[in-house]
Amino acid sequence: MPGTVNGKQNVAPHGNANGNDGVGTGSPAREVFEESVEARLEKLRDSRVVVTGGAGLVGSRLARLLRRVDAEVTVLDRLDAYPDAVHSTLFGVDRLGADVVVGDVCDREAVRRVLTGADYVVHAAAYADVAACTRRPDIAFRANVEGTQVMLEEVAASDVRRLVLVSSAAVYGNGDPAIRGPQVFQEDQRLLPVSVYANSKLWAEHQTRLMLNGPETPEFAVLRYFSVYGDPQVPKPGSHSWMVAWLSMQARLGRPMRLNGGGVQVRDLVHVEDVAAATALALVEDGMAGATVNVGTGVPTSVRAVGELIAPHFPQSHFVTTPLPEGDPLGGYASTEQCRELLRWTPRIDVRAGVERYVRWLSATPHAVPGWLTAAPAA
Repeated sequence: MPGTVNGKQNVAPHGNANGNDGVGTGSPAREVFEESVEARLEKLRDSRVVVTGGAGLVGSRLARLLRRVDAEVTVLDRLDAYPDAVHSTLFGVDRLGADVVVGDVCDREAVRRVLTGADYVVHAAAYADVAACTRRPDIAFRANVEGTQVMLEEVAASDVRRLVLVSSAAVYGNGDPAIRGPQVFQEDQRLLPVSVYANSKLWAEHQTRLMLNGPETPEFAVLRYFSVYGDPQVPKPGSHSWMVAWLSMQARLGRPMRLNGGGVQVRDLVHVEDVAAATALALVEDGMAGATVNVGTGVPTSVRAVGELIAPHFPQSHFVTTPLPEGDPLGGYASTEQCRELLRWTPRIDVRAGVERYVRWLSATPHAVPGWLTAAPAA
């Protein structure tokens, strides 16, 4: 997008806002990154890690990564966010090598059982959809507020060493209203959420700091995920999140790619493999104790730019402009200084490579397009 950010020229959709070039696949930098992550995660060998929401896109990828370093993994998940076929066939929950416990984070007894003997916890379970939370704030409250409170109380009373809370860049809302164009979001800036979902995540952050900030409590770290994407992500009915999946599937079906608000809003697209690595590292990095860190690339990419990356793969594709949904922020991108310093991590998959991966996966996995989307009338 043209324009300026804080008086500086906008970065291109695939450049790096923090002055570092993206790491392409197969580069020496990528190999060093992988060796570095694997070496640091050795600290988790033979430890027991609980992942709430571990049957979802990020959770299942994280559980698989943790198993590769010989951590014992317990997943607590209701398994109702997607149809069974998505959990088993696409996310591979049955093949994680983890102990999968079907349960709710609001169920205190279930939480207490999975925490028994646990060394680390990643709390990723949430009603994680902006549109769904807007429609049903009561469900959002129960899952994201009540469930987090139960988890925090039980973690505080346990022998867990550290809890990693999964939060969201949604807490930034539209950022500073005085700034025009894409904004870089800093962890210490004023937070102005514009949706029920964002409010619930901000509350979870505050409550985590409040309850796990004593000398006798487990450590905590907060990760603010930016726009996570990557296979095997599939959209949900009535949602406007997960734009790479939405736009790719619409194009594959020969339907117009819908650009809400014209697609001028920007996102910091961070690949699920990178997110899983960052989350695992947050369990072991000393500098993350008590820290709040963005998990993003530092690259602003407009929704339209994503569509333009997808379009060449589907020659009949075209765009249609639709209204901007309620609660959908104009967006921004991550300041990545903190994740480089405290997490000692940078993402390795840039948006061009990540979208290419997703489109190739979708072409090879046509059954991934959900039946409800295939049956839905074209826009």
